[in-house]
Amino acid sequence: MKGIIGKKLGMTQVYDENGVLIPVTVIEAGPCPVVAVKTVERDGYVAQQLGFGAKKVKNVTKAQLGHLKGAGLDANPPAILREVRLDEVPADQGVGSVLKADLFAKGEFVDITGVTKGKGFMGVVRRWRFGGGRASHGGGWVRRTGSIGMCVDPGKVRKNQRMPGHMGDVQRTMQNLVVVDVRPDDDVLLVKGSIPGANGGTVMVRSAVKK
Repeated sequence: MKGIIGKKLGMTQVYDENGVLIPVTVIEAGPCPVVAVKTVERDGYVAQQLGFGAKKVKNVTKAQLGHLKGAGLDANPPAILREVRLDEVPADQGVGSVLKADLFAKGEFVDITGVTKGKGFMGVVRRWRFGGGRASHGGGWVRRTGSIGMCVDPGKVRKNQRMPGHMGDVQRTMQNLVVVDVRPDDDVLLVKGSIPGANGGTVMVRSAVKK
């Protein structure tokens, strides 16, 4: 298991060696300095805490600067901190080391986690694909929910009833995506298919769990 923080740059398409067109998502993967290492003896689990991006020192609390000082990042604090659970921390990936896009290789399978695009307040037809009411004669409603309650038993609206509300802006993971190409000079991964979130959104790229 391994992982890195990235930023979704957008989508494009590339050709493989057989001339087949492949839609890919371009991810800026790293550089991610290792801020801290969690151990079983001290923390109860094994993980790496990674940083990504840049932040002004004046916008960082003194407690955070003290935490970053152990990795020598108090002068250039990262904007984002994330943890990656590991079975074992490699010897060359201790505190102060930097992970880049070449952490993954071409042909590997990865799971990518991000926050989906927010859609705002949506009705049941858009949010849950309800059919709506009849559009012909006698139809008093078209895109509404319809009846949701009961008169006698249980005499209330059941929990988890699908209704209008806020749509999107939730964490989702796309599993088993293939790394089509790795470009370490540009800190870029090309991953087959689409991933959650808008361009510029932060994503986590991890080794595929089910492969």
